[in-house]
Amino acid sequence: MKNWFVCTVRYTKEDDKGNRKKIVEPYLVDAVSFSEAEARIYKELQEIIDGDFYVNDISKSPFEDVFHYDDADVWYKCKVTYTDIDHESQKEKKITKYMLVSAHDVKEAYERMQESLNTMIVPFEIPSIVESTFVEVFVYDSEINRDIPDNLTPISSLNSQN
Repeated sequence: MKNWFVCTVRYTKEDDKGNRKKIVEPYLVDAVSFSEAEARIYKELQEIIDGDFYVNDISKSPFEDVFHYDDADVWYKCKVTYTDIDHESQKEKKITKYMLVSAHDVKEAYERMQESLNTMIVPFEIPSIVESTFVEVFVYDSEINRDIPDNLTPISSLNSQN
């Protein structure tokens, strides 16, 4: 299961007219801990932001899952609800999950959520979809993030030795 963290970043940006303005932007990062989220956001933004920036806040995100499509840069927050039965009391309870999907518009976000969740066994509803304020979402990529110290051995290589 992935852990998502919202990282709020503050920096000074220059507009087309040369005016400098302080701005605050939210980013979403896939990380194991707050420390890793901070390290990853600094690493990712060093390549994007010219000059100094400051990570103003890091908080745990409510997102259960993120569905990224390469053709869209706008992120939509989707509220997904379904009914489950409590095994102890045998009563129905409503479960609400929040997910993020990239799309060009709300209609496409809805269609992509339907497509992404079509394997769910229980019937679900998508009662709301709103455009998020995230500038970028940084998903963990094991191919890119291979910073393994020399004194450690990857589990994948141990499995191949047996």
